[in-house]
Amino acid sequence: MSKHAKQNEPLVTHLYTADPSAHVFEDKIYIYPSHDLEHDGVSDDEGTQYTMEDYHVFSMDDIDAPVVDHGQVLHMKDVPWVSQQMWAPDAAFKNDTYYFYFPAKDKEGIFRIGVATSDNPAGPFKPEPNYIPGSYSIDPAVFIDDDGKAYMYAGGLWGGQLEKWQTGKFDPDAGEQNPDEIALGPWVAPMSDDMLTFAEPPVEFKILDENGKPLLAGDEDRRFFEAPWVHKYNGTYYLSYSTGSSHYIVYATSDNPMGPFTYRGRILEPVVGWTTHQSIVEFKGKWYLFYHDASLSGGIDHRRSIKFTEIKYNEDGTIQTIHPYK
Repeated sequence: MSKHAKQNEPLVTHLYTADPSAHVFEDKIYIYPSHDLEHDGVSDDEGTQYTMEDYHVFSMDDIDAPVVDHGQVLHMKDVPWVSQQMWAPDAAFKNDTYYFYFPAKDKEGIFRIGVATSDNPAGPFKPEPNYIPGSYSIDPAVFIDDDGKAYMYAGGLWGGQLEKWQTGKFDPDAGEQNPDEIALGPWVAPMSDDMLTFAEPPVEFKILDENGKPLLAGDEDRRFFEAPWVHKYNGTYYLSYSTGSSHYIVYATSDNPMGPFTYRGRILEPVVGWTTHQSIVEFKGKWYLFYHDASLSGGIDHRRSIKFTEIKYNEDGTIQTIHPYK
């Protein structure tokens, strides 16, 4: 058991953790992060420094309660199709079952998204023997709407391989977009009732500017890079994501879970470390942003720590920008 949770301080200090997906299950906060391994490898734009092999689940009975480590819930050796790099996961509850979604590279080095199940939000999780058909890239996030329909959002540039799927098939030689091209967006797929497959193939959706025009690839302060996450507030769908190279967490809104979404502003200013990755959850009438930084490790890119802070909305539905170290 870890120390009591405090805002903007590392929630877990005995492991390095990143990419926290937070949910309220059974009246508790459960956090599903990735697990950074300690090593001395070099960093590159393909993310080879992120060598994660397994997952732990954490929970808090209340927002200021101790953080409980429920131990290892899934390891890559348990998943037949995985070769390496189990990155940012997510979880969902439906059909009296807890579903755990995770990206990893298959035996050909292509990122896919797998699913595992449990009857307990703390796991352990039993993986399906193969990845979800039609899945690709990284950072799965599953949103269940008020009508019970579930949607998966996913995608990440550079090491996340999203650029390599522009033709509908994996092109290992595809490079970065030109700055004047319309920026690649994340993809969304409605989930089947069993939550193990897609009801429809994934489709890319665009993020628009205030004039309704798609953001361009060169608009690095606003364009999508990775970490899509959808939540709903006052009937509006909010897509938050990382801008990557400019290190912001930003958001866009829509009246349709399938998009398109219109850019609205920044949620989180840059943190220590290269990556930034978030989830947003309501708990006991307040809203919280879960995120990570690399301050605990002194800024080492692949030794990150999950944190959280309260977020606040303005009357018009916009989110107040957070400065993480003020």
